[in-house]
Amino acid sequence: MAIKVLGSQAALGVGTGNGSNFGNASAVRVVNPSASNYVVSVEDSGNSIIGTFTLCAGESEIIYKGTTDEIFAANAAVLGVAVGFTH
Repeated sequence: MAIKVLGSQAALGVGTGNGSNFGNASAVRVVNPSASNYVVSVEDSGNSIIGTFTLCAGESEIIYKGTTDEIFAANAAVLGVAVGFTH
């Protein structure tokens, strides 16, 4: 799968209320380049948790979310960037 990068990669905020909606993106690639596993959370614009998952060390995932939903992690080592898809 090819992705189209739609912004600059940045560290995820740590803790509820500190997340980013990545420019109202609906898809965000998150990567954990560290040697530790970290919980990644998605919350709505009112800071209510929608869901969480553990992003294992060295892994990446694409998160699909509502445009105003925000993503944060348990540690700023986790990075994210808005993405789209290309053929």
